[in-house]
Amino acid sequence: MAWTQEAKPQDLRCEPRIVARQSAKAFPEGPPPDAALLQWVDVPPLDDWSQRWPGYDGAAWYRIDWESPCGRDQPVALAIVNMVMAGEVFVNSELIWRDQSLVEPLSRSWNMPRYWLLPRALLKEQGNSIWVRIHGISSQTPGLGRLRIGNPAELEPWTAQATWSLRTIYVVCITVSMVLCLLFAFAWLHHRHQKLYGWYALNLLCWALLLCFIVMTEPWPFASTQAFARWNLLIFIAFAYTFCIFALRFAELSLKKLERMLTGLCSLCAVFALTVPEAQMALSQAIWLLMFCLCALVCLLFPLRALQTRTPAHIIFSLCFVLYLAIGVHDLLLLTKALDHNLTLIPYTTLMSMLVIAWLLGRQIVKNMRHIERFNHELSLTVAQACDDLSQTLEREHHLALSHSRLQERLRISQDLHDGLGGSLVRSIALVEQSSAPLPNAQVLSMLKLMRDDLRQMIDAGASAAIQVPETPTQWLAPLRHRFARLFEELDIGVKWIMPPHWDHAPSPIQCLALTRVLEEALTNVVKHSHAHNVLVEMSLERSCELLLRISDDGIGFDVHTVQTHSMGVGMRSMLARLERLHGSLQLQSRPGLTTLTAIMALGIAPAASAQ
Repeated sequence: MAWTQEAKPQDLRCEPRIVARQSAKAFPEGPPPDAALLQWVDVPPLDDWSQRWPGYDGAAWYRIDWESPCGRDQPVALAIVNMVMAGEVFVNSELIWRDQSLVEPLSRSWNMPRYWLLPRALLKEQGNSIWVRIHGISSQTPGLGRLRIGNPAELEPWTAQATWSLRTIYVVCITVSMVLCLLFAFAWLHHRHQKLYGWYALNLLCWALLLCFIVMTEPWPFASTQAFARWNLLIFIAFAYTFCIFALRFAELSLKKLERMLTGLCSLCAVFALTVPEAQMALSQAIWLLMFCLCALVCLLFPLRALQTRTPAHIIFSLCFVLYLAIGVHDLLLLTKALDHNLTLIPYTTLMSMLVIAWLLGRQIVKNMRHIERFNHELSLTVAQACDDLSQTLEREHHLALSHSRLQERLRISQDLHDGLGGSLVRSIALVEQSSAPLPNAQVLSMLKLMRDDLRQMIDAGASAAIQVPETPTQWLAPLRHRFARLFEELDIGVKWIMPPHWDHAPSPIQCLALTRVLEEALTNVVKHSHAHNVLVEMSLERSCELLLRISDDGIGFDVHTVQTHSMGVGMRSMLARLERLHGSLQLQSRPGLTTLTAIMALGIAPAASAQ
């Protein structure tokens, strides 16, 4: 660093100076020939040989003669920003670098700045020359771009700046474009009705591919430079089409005819790009210009639409579109070498788009948060109203449940009165009717006490479900057997009782009470209606989980179908209701001489049924 500071005045005096720039047609290979054998022409710093040699495809020499006042003692650097398409560089007839592919498909050095520190051994005291052989085709604006020879301390940062402008910023834009593309593509996949997201994602994809074509230095996967150019043009057509459709949709314009015209025009241009002969590829520049004009027209029309809608998003995008147009014109002039610098601005449009999209997304998020807050407020009001309505409904349901429970209790009391006290009354009436002489007071008092006991049992059964279950079926049957024994004896009815010796699975108190009422009602019906001479009462336990109570008599019988469908009495309905509440069932079979009533009850589920 000290040597550089001391030599700075000498550096200014020893700065290399270009004295001539000349070009001539060249053979595709070999070292630089004798300069006197070629037909040289002077060229400007930015040269396009297609303007000088129309239709010429091949190689051309560019000879840059330069002088260094300080001779070989001064360090010299060489920087070349553009070589269209591929090139090789010689210093005084000595090769220092060449592109990987100098034949079709050609390498692409048109957007790749390069820097060399020239070896001191290759330099002369006077009369130094830089020979650059360019390989290109006429349709791709072939020639040599910006070239500088000078102090390394000056050219190295200049090359780094050119690399940033021509390559690094493009890589950054490709990354940003792909991230935005994926973001909006996933948004469209989750909301297919938001077709605007899909068009914008497709436009970003085309833009990223265009930028990839700019930074590519190798021809792969294309077989020729012309094939590379065809696909580059196709991607630009797709970009222009998706940009126009996105702008129209974003502007909320429903112009179906215009969209169909755009589709047809872009389709024709794509067919032309695919089918045009290689000799006519220069005509593709008209397609580039046409697509650029379409995008420019949309950029100019969008501000007019923004003035109509006056929405913030449209106004912001209209300003961006106008800026895009100005940047596009600038870079188009730069591409045609109408401007003499290397600062391309088109990549910065991607970064600007990212900022605008971030603003729009942030604005949308804020709007959504406001909508959510408003929705939450409305939801809280609705929930409060619903709670009030629900409380009123529950109160009505509570009153209905109370009414229903009262009705159920009345029904239960009526059934208990009918099955319990009613049976006792029937037995007493039957004894009085069958007696040939007035009954003694003691017997009448006994019947009244029996009815009193039945009433007390009914009250106790309704007050508590925790009644003690008899230890055996025989003990359970004993009270009923005692009540009906004298009555059957007076009526000359023979009774046979068959009971298991013990419970395999004891029933619940509620089940015991239900079986008692069923048996009472069945025996009462035998007394009242059957005119039977023999009765069989049998209990059995099936598989230890099902209890069967069967009452059979040899009376006159009845029509089971008629009783079940039309004329079922209060007692029969009471038996059926009691069994159904406990998940049991009642079976009837009757014919003259044999009537069988079978009550079936599943053991072990009575508590739940009783709670219901």
